Amino acid sequence: MSRRPDRPPASVRVPRFSLTERWAHRVTAGLMGVCVLTAACLYVPQLAQLVGRRALLVTVHQWAGVALPVPVLAALGSRALRTDLGLLNRFGPHDRRWLLAVLRRDGRRASRPAHKFNAGQKIYAAWVASATLVMLGTGLMMWFTHLTPLVWRTSATFVHDWLALTLGIVLAGHVGMALADPEARRGMRTGSVTRAWAEREHPLWAGEFSCVPGPSGTPPPPTGPRPTTTDPAPRGDAPRG
Repeated sequence: MSRRPDRPPASVRVPRFSLTERWAHRVTAGLMGVCVLTAACLYVPQLAQLVGRRALLVTVHQWAGVALPVPVLAALGSRALRTDLGLLNRFGPHDRRWLLAVLRRDGRRASRPAHKFNAGQKIYAAWVASATLVMLGTGLMMWFTHLTPLVWRTSATFVHDWLALTLGIVLAGHVGMALADPEARRGMRTGSVTRAWAEREHPLWAGEFSCVPGPSGTPPPPTGPRPTTTDPAPRGDAPRG
């Protein structure tokens, strides 16, 4: 049986992230890394003694934290980013199936359907975004001490410190999972992934691509379920009666 003409080869790469999304991710990751490293140097005595210059570390930590939301806010002009944010903010029946499979430790691919983002990625994105906003708010209370009462600043310090520790652990898990999946990292680095990886990890999303990208790398438009009919022949190759 011949392969369907609208089904691209498994090695063909399909677009996953736009250039704007990739740069927003890189800059955000860099700022988050600066926040984590400077926080570690401020709170771990051994690192504090090794690095020194506490005042400089505090300043770098403060400004990196304030700038943390800027890359995503600046990239909101990208339609691709707004579309992906909408997908991250939307849960469907397949996401519930994915979570139930995780809770039951069911590792079968068929039991974990996923669109462009699986349920775990959606929960992670929502949690990190919320934690970042809380960290920003509590950090500003600790920075501008004259704006809030002492009891507010004390509570903000407690929340900021413990949430920072939790955020560091979650980010370490995120980095560990990324290191375990080279194709996912390649997708964030280059903007495209192989169709085989997409069908294995995100089958509901991979089904939207029913044609092969052109030689210029132009991504194929999402077309929903694959059509059952073949495309018409080019005008120059039309059959003659």
